[in-house]
Amino acid sequence: MFTVFLVIVLAVAVQGAFQTRASIAQTFDRQSRIEQAQVALEELLRLQIDEENSVRGYILNRDLFYLQQYAGAVASFDRKEQTVRLALEAEQLNGALTMLEQYATLQQQWRTQVARPMLARPDRSMEEIDKQNKAFSDYENRTADAIRLVLANTNAALALSTQTQINQTLYVRAFWLLVFGLMTILFNAYGSRVSKELEEERTTTEILQRAFRSQHVPLPNCEVGSAYLAASSHLAVGGDVFDVYRLSGNLALVLIADVSGKGVDAAVITAFIKFTIRGIALRRRDPGAMLAEFNTAFAQTVENPYLFVSMFVGVLDTQTLQLRYASAGHDSAFVRRSTGVQQLAVTGPVLGVMEEPFETKTLFLEDGDMLVLATDGLTEARDRSGEQLHEEGAMRLIEQSSVHPQPLADELIARVKALGGNTMRDDLAILAIRVRDPQVSDA
Repeated sequence: MFTVFLVIVLAVAVQGAFQTRASIAQTFDRQSRIEQAQVALEELLRLQIDEENSVRGYILNRDLFYLQQYAGAVASFDRKEQTVRLALEAEQLNGALTMLEQYATLQQQWRTQVARPMLARPDRSMEEIDKQNKAFSDYENRTADAIRLVLANTNAALALSTQTQINQTLYVRAFWLLVFGLMTILFNAYGSRVSKELEEERTTTEILQRAFRSQHVPLPNCEVGSAYLAASSHLAVGGDVFDVYRLSGNLALVLIADVSGKGVDAAVITAFIKFTIRGIALRRRDPGAMLAEFNTAFAQTVENPYLFVSMFVGVLDTQTLQLRYASAGHDSAFVRRSTGVQQLAVTGPVLGVMEEPFETKTLFLEDGDMLVLATDGLTEARDRSGEQLHEEGAMRLIEQSSVHPQPLADELIARVKALGGNTMRDDLAILAIRVRDPQVSDA
């Protein structure tokens, strides 16, 4: 009877885990659709300006090029409008859908009442054009702002829903672990069987955390390596997260963050960090602005006042090798050059503590330079006597390690473990990116 009951309990728990995973994946898909609509909406505003500028250019220069530019902007506007429309229909955002229809109608009216007459009679007064353009543009921009607000609120709600689902999953798992523990005490004859189920639970948790950690994507003119080691020997989870995400053909988002705390509770926040920063980066390219927006979202979403995050965010141009970055209290960021190792400056406070601006800095990398990002498990590593490695010691280890990213990441993990006698006091994540100058490579 006990065995049958145990099998039923385990089946319910596993089925619930799979259902939760499917629900989280569906929420992530909805977030992606909303983020695409946000990007398309910004494109609509740009194309609206392109149409106006094309008409103005033709009137001033009588150059047929502006007519072609106008036609292309009109076609692109209609396609982008359809993208936003499909996303709003899929999310059943009927109010925003109505506003989008008004926006599209206004733009069509502008084409009929302003653009076409002016293109037909380019000798008309520019003052008349400006007056009509302003009337239409002001109303269109107000409508677009309202749609933008709906999309932003929907995206924030989805992010909160994701976190809630993850928390609920962990609480349910904790409940079943407690049940299994009590049953072990009461039925010690079945101890080995319960121990096996606990191990399966640990493996499931490890798979969940691995799904949230990025498998770094290939980048043009770059070689990428990474390594991760959790301080908890019984759980391969922690509060460290890194991400490499292609924003466009040449631009890549580079992220590493460290959540205060350890174990599963901190690991839950890593999913929120990764996908929220990705969503912000699709709309913004300035790392300081990304951190400021995330700081606001973090304070409004995470209810635990004792949680804070240190984070490094960079946007790397793989063609020009320009790195624009901002650092929220994250001092374990380095650049290894042929002349030595340089530490990258912190540009603002840790996230979740106060509302402060974050400065964006620009760094130009050269052929063979390597960006090495780590969590504080590197700089705060201690030897057997309790002496910390600090930034200077970390820079020495980086300089002494391999010139290739993956061997370097593996060597740093091994050296930190050896330093503490195979005992880790904190989680450690390493992300290394070595750049190649395309001009040097072509030569």
